[in-house]
Amino acid sequence: MFPFGKRRFRDLTAREVLALAIGAEEEDARRYRDMAERLAPNFPGSAKVFDEMADEEDGHRHLLIDLFRKKFGEHIPLVRRDDVSGFVRHPPVWSLKTISVDGFRHDAATMELQAQRFYLSAAERATDPDVRALLGDLAAMEAKHERKAEELEAEHLGESVRTEEDATRRRMFVMQIVQPGLAGLIDGSISTLAPIFAAAFATQHSFAAFQVGLAASIGAGISMGLTEALSDDGVITGRGVPWVRGAVCGLMTTIGGLGHTLPYLIPDFWTATAVAGVVVAAELIAISWIRWHYMDTPLHSALAQVVLGGVLVLLTGIFIGSA
Repeated sequence: MFPFGKRRFRDLTAREVLALAIGAEEEDARRYRDMAERLAPNFPGSAKVFDEMADEEDGHRHLLIDLFRKKFGEHIPLVRRDDVSGFVRHPPVWSLKTISVDGFRHDAATMELQAQRFYLSAAERATDPDVRALLGDLAAMEAKHERKAEELEAEHLGESVRTEEDATRRRMFVMQIVQPGLAGLIDGSISTLAPIFAAAFATQHSFAAFQVGLAASIGAGISMGLTEALSDDGVITGRGVPWVRGAVCGLMTTIGGLGHTLPYLIPDFWTATAVAGVVVAAELIAISWIRWHYMDTPLHSALAQVVLGGVLVLLTGIFIGSA
């Protein structure tokens, strides 16, 4: 690290610019290999693309090292992008909780654009013809990397590989978003039926039922959110970032309970109860559709299971409230 904080790029010498470029190419290559390593278990085709992009960066680094030795000798000072103002910081790949092929591709495009602009700026400032020529060539190579990436994808991501990776991406979406959301919706829609309808039929007062439903829905949302978030960190199971799963689960739990709670804002008790019953039916149908669409559960089986459970809980609440 420079003693007085970050240096401005325009203040660097030619020797420091080349050293910075060498370090940047090495860092980018290692970052691409980190991406490939994270993708390999589930997206082997995309992993090969990032591996070959890393090889491209290694080639650039060797060109820069050869020129540096020719101009300045064997010792290459350590000049990092963190030492120079104006560079975009990227979080280390190993620290990322979730794996996203599209996210990695966007990150790679940002890295290539940053490298291209760096080489263009450095070439404009260079006075040595050899340095200027190499930096200009590297800028042109970086500009072509998007096309190169497309060529690599065409080579390694055939139709069967793309189909397999799309299936993996869908499976990860189901595990990380749909499943915790569905668990929350089921819990919020069904478990809150008993206390809400028990309070409704015990008091036959709409606002009292609304208060009980509101408390049950929010309480269940907090409980389910914490349970999901604390159940595992997602590293072993691949279920994604814990707080994201917890937030999705907790929110859907609360929504599931509020659906048949809000009708009790209607002053007339029987009208409110009738509307709440319609909402319950809609919730159970929505749950069955999600299970059929994302979990491949036969629709008739999903309807039978969810409706049976919902009706049992609903009747339990009505029976206890009417006792």
